[in-house]
Amino acid sequence: MKVLIIGGGGREHALAWRLAQSPEVERVYATPGNPGIARLAACLPAGDGSPGAYLAVAESVDADLTVVGPEAPLVAGVVDAFRARGRAIFGPTAAAAGLEGSKVFAKNFLQQSHIPTAAFVAAPDAAAAHRALDRFTYPVVIKADGLAAGKGVVVAEDRAMAEAALASLKPPFVVEEFLTGEEVSYIVLSDGRNVVPLEPTQDHKAVFDGDAGPNTGGMGAYCDSRILTAAESSTILDGVIRPTIEATGFTGFLYAGLMMTSAGPKVLEFNVRLGDPETQPIMHRMWSDLAPLLLAAARGALPATHIEWKPGPSVCVVLASGGYPGAFSAGKPIDGIDAAEATGATVFQAGTRQGSAGLETAGGRVLGVTASGPDLAAAIDKAYAAARLIHFEGMHYRTDIGRKGLKRYSGATI
Repeated sequence: MKVLIIGGGGREHALAWRLAQSPEVERVYATPGNPGIARLAACLPAGDGSPGAYLAVAESVDADLTVVGPEAPLVAGVVDAFRARGRAIFGPTAAAAGLEGSKVFAKNFLQQSHIPTAAFVAAPDAAAAHRALDRFTYPVVIKADGLAAGKGVVVAEDRAMAEAALASLKPPFVVEEFLTGEEVSYIVLSDGRNVVPLEPTQDHKAVFDGDAGPNTGGMGAYCDSRILTAAESSTILDGVIRPTIEATGFTGFLYAGLMMTSAGPKVLEFNVRLGDPETQPIMHRMWSDLAPLLLAAARGALPATHIEWKPGPSVCVVLASGGYPGAFSAGKPIDGIDAAEATGATVFQAGTRQGSAGLETAGGRVLGVTASGPDLAAAIDKAYAAARLIHFEGMHYRTDIGRKGLKRYSGATI
C-alpha cells in the first residue's frame, strides 16, 4: 500500500520510521514532512494546509491510506473531506475532534458522561474566570479553551499567578481543581467500535528538571508496561475509553491524559491523535506491523487483536532550542546526529530544516533522541549517552526523563 502521513514533526517522523518498516507498505509519503522524514519518505508541499489541500496531495499520489499526525487538520475537518471523497483516512471527524479542539466541550462531555475528571468551572471571559477562582483552593489549574500546542495550561500556585495566567491566555477558560497523583498518557486506536490499546507512557511537560518551570509541548517521555497494572488498564478502558468511543463514534488515536489519583484514574484532557513525544518511544517499542491495523481501522474493520511489544522500555529525550518554550532563534547548525545514531539510538527530527550549510534548527523542540533497553535504567542511560553527542547553539534538555519511574519501580519515595 501507499501511505501518506500528514504533518512534519517528531511524531510524524516516528510514524514514518515505523510504517516504512512494514512489508505491507510500498511507499511512504509525507506532507509537508521534514529533513528526517525525507530520508524515509517522499515529502510533498502541503499547500495552504487546508483539508482540501491535503486531499489534493493524497489524490496526486493515489494514497491507499492517509494517517493524520497533528490535531489542527483534524479539528478543521480533514477526515470529513477525505471520507466525502471515499478515501481511507485514519483519524476522527471534526465533531469528534472537538474533544481536543475545545476544553469546555471536553469537560462538559466528561461531566455528562459520568467519566471521572477534576471539578471545574467553564468561564466565557476573564471576569467570569476571576469569579470562579473564589471556588477553588490553590494550586488551581487554568486552561485556555482552544488548541495551544500543549502550552495552554497553567498550574497557578496562588491568586496572583492565576490572574497573570488569565491575562496571558485567550478566553474562554476552564478553571479546575488541581489533582495529585501520577500522570499517565493512555492511547488507543479505534475504528469507532473496537479498540486496541497501546503501551502506557508518561510525558514530561515542564521545561526544567523536577517538573519546574512553564509547560511545553513535552520535553520527553518513556514507555514502560509497568506504568500501569492490568487492573488499572482495565479500569481505564471500561470507565474512560469505551464510554467515550461509544458516545462519539470516535475513530483514530484517542489519547486520554490521566491522573492516577487515590480515588482512581481521572481525565485531565483528551487528545485526538498520538502524543508528541509519546509517539517516539511507543514506535521504538512496537513489534507488530502497524500499517495493516491502521488501514483496517480506517475501513471500520479493526480486528480483535493486541499489539506485540519489545520487552524492554524505551525513552525519548527532547533537545530544545535556547529560550524554548518562550522566544527562540532558528537557523543554528546541528551536529552529531550520525554519531548519536551509531550508539543504537534513533534521532527523530521535529523542528529542523535543511540550510545552505546543512541541517539546522527551525523550531522550539528540535530533536527527540530515543532509545530502548533491557530495563528502564539502561534505556535512560542509552538515550542520554546519545543526546550528549549532539550539539547546536543554545541546546537544552531535561536530565530526569524517566527517573521518576526508576524511583517508583525500586520502591523508593517519589
